[in-house]
Amino acid sequence: MDRLPKCAANYTPLTPLSFLPRAASVYPDRLSIIYGRTHFNWGQTYERCLRLASSLRSLNIGKNDVVSVLAPNVPALYEMHFGVPMAGAVLNAINTRLDANNIATILKHSEAKVFFVDYQYVPVASEAMKLLCDSLGSTISQSSIPLVIVIDDVDSPKGIRLGELEYENLLLSGNPNYVPFSDQILDEWDPITLNYTSGTTSAPKGVVYSHRGSYLSTKSLILQWEMKSEPVYLWSLPMFHCNGWTFTWGVAARGGTNVCIRNTCAEDMYHAITVHKITHMCCAPIVFNILLEGKPNPPHHHNNQSLISHPVEVLTGGAPPPAALLEKIEELGFHVTHAYGLTEATGPALVCEWQTKWNALPNHEQSKLKARQGVSVLSLAEIDVKDLETMVSVPRDGKSVGEIVLRGSSIMKGYFKDEEATRKAFKNGWFLTGDVGVIHPDGYFEIKDRSKDVIISGGENISSVEVEAVLYRHTNILEAAVVAMPHHFFGETPCAFVTLRSKSVPKNEDTKKEREIIEFCRKSLPHFMAPKKVVFLEELPKTATGKIQKFELRALAKTYRSPPTSSSKPPTSSSTPPTSSSTPQVKSINQHTTTRRPYVPDHQHPQLEQVLAMSRL
Repeated sequence: MDRLPKCAANYTPLTPLSFLPRAASVYPDRLSIIYGRTHFNWGQTYERCLRLASSLRSLNIGKNDVVSVLAPNVPALYEMHFGVPMAGAVLNAINTRLDANNIATILKHSEAKVFFVDYQYVPVASEAMKLLCDSLGSTISQSSIPLVIVIDDVDSPKGIRLGELEYENLLLSGNPNYVPFSDQILDEWDPITLNYTSGTTSAPKGVVYSHRGSYLSTKSLILQWEMKSEPVYLWSLPMFHCNGWTFTWGVAARGGTNVCIRNTCAEDMYHAITVHKITHMCCAPIVFNILLEGKPNPPHHHNNQSLISHPVEVLTGGAPPPAALLEKIEELGFHVTHAYGLTEATGPALVCEWQTKWNALPNHEQSKLKARQGVSVLSLAEIDVKDLETMVSVPRDGKSVGEIVLRGSSIMKGYFKDEEATRKAFKNGWFLTGDVGVIHPDGYFEIKDRSKDVIISGGENISSVEVEAVLYRHTNILEAAVVAMPHHFFGETPCAFVTLRSKSVPKNEDTKKEREIIEFCRKSLPHFMAPKKVVFLEELPKTATGKIQKFELRALAKTYRSPPTSSSKPPTSSSTPPTSSSTPQVKSINQHTTTRRPYVPDHQHPQLEQVLAMSRL
């Protein structure tokens, strides 16, 4: 048997690019993309991707060259997930909420040859290009500066430019009969995309995905999420995050329809769900708050009825969603599946697969089970929870904690131009996630915290996630995050930062409200686990992808060190946070200190809130 060789007939390299020509062949007239009044079918999408690949080749873009793009969820960004690697290049989708310094840093580190910019982001892109040129100084050359191409709005062109080139004109010059470079892939280990982490615990790193890992992750997720053929998928999750958890390729594999929206806001999402009969969507748990806060009030609707007329499957990940939040969102008609993952795992690594026997349980018990992260995706060979000092597996008792470790074909190739970080991430054949969790007796995993977020109080470990879950049960709390606060006796105690649905607390009532929330937590938690201080904020600081920045909250909490007294009661000082001068700052590309740029809504939607999901799933 060993003499039976691999050949072109029985072996082809795995790549998710193969899903597109299949969709164009099997479903040529089926809608592939809906964006406002603009509709494309799969035959047209395939041709547009071929034209894009051909045009990039004509610009001397070749194998392993990086093509960066700064754009919201528009058709062009979807097409680039196929067209760029079809030219042999590597796609780098940049987070749209980054500031000019961060963008310039990514362009420089990735050595991008082309930089596509949506018209809406021309101002920040222009500033980033200036910073990039300044940082290069005397070493600047034509090859070190990316070619900028503006993506005008295909549905309603604005005429905004940054240079002479524009995306739709570029496609017109491309060859629709181009033979894609993907047909010549000899090694499925070749890179397909480059995704930068959002730097919640350290500086952003460039994560490299392979064709093989992306293909296997895509097939694994559409299987485990039980995505049937012809789904109608709403892009409420940014495509720039882990390539839309691989559903950029997955929707093509199922011959589905991509419904693209520029803003992840309640009005746009409910409109798309109603008009286009959305069947599937992905999002971070924070989007649930947007859907709950912005839900319409149709006539004759009763609280015990679903708000939407048909069930919508939702895959969610990020900070572990509290059971109470899951219960509320499912009452609206959304069916939630919980996942866990990270950029380095090509998106989701765990999916909470539902078991039929759980259907008989009360709703609150079902919500608790759904809040667990679940079991490994099929593309992983193995997942475990280990004591990192001994690399011994912890007991499967749902109590013994350790670090979650992964291995399998969907794990990243490594960090781009950072061998040391890659070496540290891989230990004894495992990828170290940095997340603390447990394994329940039924084999389901549950995240307890980021390793840096565990609070050690008087020698006892406190999971900030468990405290946050209790806070979310409070009827007036919209968002909550718990971090360690220095304590003169116990070393650390929990400090809760919350935003309220009422948005503000009068100065003369903040102490009263703080005590009420602390007492609320003490009814459900051992007293040592309850917050010793509650800080009210208008908005919690978030990463550019919408994940709460706990490192900023930890810095604030350090300023609340309790005075040395004989009592261990919580301090009674004001809950007003320090001034903005104490807010942690980030380094720019040229090492000048700069404050992170706050999010400003799209000028066309000033009244709408926008959330772009997740840094870690």
